[in-house]
Formats: sequence, C-alpha cells, structure tokens
Amino acid sequence: MLSVDEQLEIVQSGTEQVVPLDDLRRKLERSQKTGTPLRIKLGVDPTAPDLHLGHAVPLRKLRQFQDCGHTVVLIIGDFTALIGDPSGRSVTRPPLTLEEVEANAKTYIDQAFKVLDPDKTELRRNSEWLSPLGFADLLAITSKFTVARIIERDDFDKRLKEQKPISLHELLYPMAQAYDSVAIESDVELGGTDQLFNLLAGRELMEKSDMEPQIALTMPLLVGTDGVQKMSKSFNNYIGLTDEPADMFGKVMSIPDKLMPSYFRLATACSLGEIKQIEASLEDGSAHPGKLKRRLACEIVALYYGDEAATAAETAFDRVFKEGSMPKDIKEKTIDWNGELNDAGKVFLPALMAKLQMASSNGEARRLIDGGGVKLDGQALPAKSYELDPLDLKGKVLQVGKRKYLKLG
Repeated sequence: MLSVDEQLEIVQSGTEQVVPLDDLRRKLERSQKTGTPLRIKLGVDPTAPDLHLGHAVPLRKLRQFQDCGHTVVLIIGDFTALIGDPSGRSVTRPPLTLEEVEANAKTYIDQAFKVLDPDKTELRRNSEWLSPLGFADLLAITSKFTVARIIERDDFDKRLKEQKPISLHELLYPMAQAYDSVAIESDVELGGTDQLFNLLAGRELMEKSDMEPQIALTMPLLVGTDGVQKMSKSFNNYIGLTDEPADMFGKVMSIPDKLMPSYFRLATACSLGEIKQIEASLEDGSAHPGKLKRRLACEIVALYYGDEAATAAETAFDRVFKEGSMPKDIKEKTIDWNGELNDAGKVFLPALMAKLQMASSNGEARRLIDGGGVKLDGQALPAKSYELDPLDLKGKVLQVGKRKYLKLG
C-alpha cells in the first residue's frame, strides 16, 4: 500500500483546492491504520447524454483514489437533476422530464465506467434518500442553513444585484446535494471549482448532523481545444468521450502546445513521475512538442478505446494530414432531400451542416464556407455558396475543416 505522503502527492496533483488539507491527511492516516478505505463522493446530475474530457477530469481523480485503495461513491443525481444545479447559471435551468433524466443517466454511467473501476465503485441514485423525505424532514434540513449563507454564493448574489429572478427551489439545491453527503457518509467530495459552495454546504450539514465533515476537493476546469474557453459543447471546443478514435486523436493534436502539461495531468493515466519528466522536458526545451503531443493523443485515445485503436488513429491522422488523402472509413448519412428544399428548390447548406453537427450553428457554417473550410469531394466551395442543388450534394463527401467528413446519401 502507498504511504500517506505518496497518496497525498497523487491526490493533490492537478487539484485546485483541498479544504482542509490537514483533515485529509488525518483521514488517510486513520484509513491506513485501520485498513478501512475512505469513501470518495462525486455527484453528477445527468442533464446531458454525452460527456467530454472536461467531464472526465473528476472521474480521473476518482480513479486515482481507487488505485490508492479507496472506495468511490458515484451518485447519479436523478432527483437533483429535476431541480437543476444553479452553479454558474445566470438564469433558472429549464426542468427535465424523468424520461430525459433516465436516458441521460444510462449513457453517463456507460461513459463513466470507461474511466472508473466498476469493482471499486458504489453506484447510487440520490432519489433513494431524497424522494422519501417528507415536509418535516425538509424543514429539519433547511433549519440548519441561514438565508444569508445560501445567498452568499456568487451565482445568487450576482442575480440579485442584476434583479434577475431566483426560484425558491434553486435555493434548496445546495442543501439537497449536502444531504447526499450525509446519506452516504462521505469522507471526501469532488467537484469543479464552480462547485466549492455546494461541497462546503455538505461539510457544514455533516458537522451540524454530528458527523465527521467531508473534505472538499475541487478540480480545475479543463480548457478546450481553442486554448481560451473552458471545454464546452457551447463553445464547440470539446473532445467527446464517444468521439471516434481518429477524430479524438485529431482534436488532441489541434490543442495549443501550452495546454499539454494540464492535459497530461488531468486527462491521462500517466504516472506522476512521468508527468513531472514531461513538464521538465517542455520547460528546458529538450522535448519535441510535436512528438509529445502525439504521445498525448495516443494516451488519451488508448484510455477510451485501447492501444490498437490509438495506433490506428495515429495512422489515420498521418494519412489525412501528411498525405492529404481522405480517411478510409467515412460515415454515410442518408438525407431526406425533399425535406431540405427551400422555396427555390435549393438546399440551404449552412442549415444542413448545423443539423448534421458539422457546425455549431448556421452562422458558423457560413463563416466556414466563406473561409474555404468546406469541401465537397475534396474541392473547396467558393465563398457565399450557401444554396446548392441537391444533385450537387447527393453522394458527395462533405468535409468541414481538417477532421470532419461525412458522405451524403
């Protein structure tokens, strides 16, 4: 078993905050002395079906805890998803249906176990303990918090100052998440930097429930492929966990060099010793950035698809980017061409690209076309080529940028 100092070094690698660190050391020392693993909690609301590398950052930290011998409790927030986490929100989240939550939960679990060890994971749903609560129970929980404490959080404070509405049920969200920690007797809870308030609310409720409080451990938000914004589908700068291996490889290769250290720390399974060597080689200039980025891309693809897929993805990348040829296995999409025709009998290509997820919006599609970034069978479309005859599109390979290919059937 790893020593307490070794575990602390691994746990702290890449983390933003550990609150309080001394308490974590004491918990680890007691765990080692008694042979009782710590219970490490991550709660996730299944508000969307697909995950990206940014979502996987806390999952990777959970896996490190598992590799140190501790138990991970992954809580699917099927109840709290019906409230909607207000963290980072300037408006009230739209409610989800039970059917949407359940469908999203299934895909989330499938993707989470690409990272976590199922044998060391306790999978729970917070409807187990939140659904049975009565009004008296709710009053007992809310009595342990003050209104001033809840509206301290930046999201609420900002909305109040801007005179934007805050629904009463949103004020209950931190308390519901805090009660999750009480229910599963959490030792450590993980979250992004935007989750610190909720994590500390769990610590507070445990103390007021005469329990040993959990440690709050926050992880930084992974910067997306643009090198500026946090990774998000909204910014179209994400690398999805379900992206095809070749596409995943190509996206990693597109990140700015300055992001490589954080990606090695937050998105790979490389050992701490290897990461330190990589960072040192980048700092002293002895590393070749291109070769190192290839290794990064291979490490990430191999995590989710295996070594063979990573090798094949690298070969495909070389074929497309070095030789300038198209990929061999291009997906084909059957299009209802009659349904795409406008009043002039033409297909508005920007709208089709957005529908096929080849662009994030009509506006982005127009910019790509005008910039020469859209090709049909390898030929770049002229600027302003927005309306095309369906016969000019059917059977052709639509290429957007350097990585997106789709055959239009």
